[in-house]
Amino acid sequence: MTGTLSMNGIIHAAVRRDVARTETALQGFRDGDGERARQLQTAWRNLVRELTHHHEAEDEHMWPFLQTRGFDPALLEQMEAEHVAMKAALAAVSARIDSLVAAPTAANAAAAADETSRAEVVINDHLAHEEGDVEALMGDLEEDEEFKELTKRLRPASIVDAANALAWMQDGAGERERTALRATIPGPVVTLLTALLARRYKREVAPVWR
Repeated sequence: MTGTLSMNGIIHAAVRRDVARTETALQGFRDGDGERARQLQTAWRNLVRELTHHHEAEDEHMWPFLQTRGFDPALLEQMEAEHVAMKAALAAVSARIDSLVAAPTAANAAAAADETSRAEVVINDHLAHEEGDVEALMGDLEEDEEFKELTKRLRPASIVDAANALAWMQDGAGERERTALRATIPGPVVTLLTALLARRYKREVAPVWR
């Protein structure tokens, strides 16, 4: 994508980043390192939580709305089908990482890394498809009052969930993502929420990537 990232683009960047660094960590896994296996399980579960919220909100709210604005129903059905495939890919990786936690061997780590690589293709193909064929056509909706109201329903369920999501979006992000985030949500709000309420992410997930 070019230009300023939307919130959708910021989330997609965080997803891509987490999948890639999970695969890298699994490839470098040391045989017998049970603590590292548990760390990676925690970080992966966080990614699954964030991505599941994101695509379920799209299925429930975004695609039906876009259909009322003239978007091709067949395209939106493709988006839903890709979400189903993505969910299966996430579950396959989760199962492999769970096996690694149960038996932290280099062989299990390699199997989990291979599964993550396969999931990465499914996930990145969907994100690129959505960005190119759906989001690219949504620019005219930015001033649509119904669309603005809809975006509120895409937010996390609680302010604590929102804070943890913001911490996740910023962890490992580049300047482009950070600038775009503060252009979407006032910088002081991002800083305050992350500092005060993102305890779960900072305690359980952030150390995995340090």
